[in-house]
Amino acid sequence: MGVNDEAQKRAITILSTGVAYLLASRFADKFLDEPEERGVADDIKEALVKASFSIASTIIASVIIRRVVSSRWGS
Repeated sequence: MGVNDEAQKRAITILSTGVAYLLASRFADKFLDEPEERGVADDIKEALVKASFSIASTIIASVIIRRVVSSRWGS
């Protein structure tokens, strides 16, 4: 008996949200400055940093969930 794909997707989504929050709260301030006046370049930089955290967290969560599933259910 294993975990179905839908349950894995839900677990990855939940875990990736937590990982993204941790990454953003610890590292975002290092990458983003708050200028007195924000411009388009600042918005682009913020969007790229947030997208990078989202991609990284989804990959990390996927690896963790797949390892847990394969170690417990051997699929």
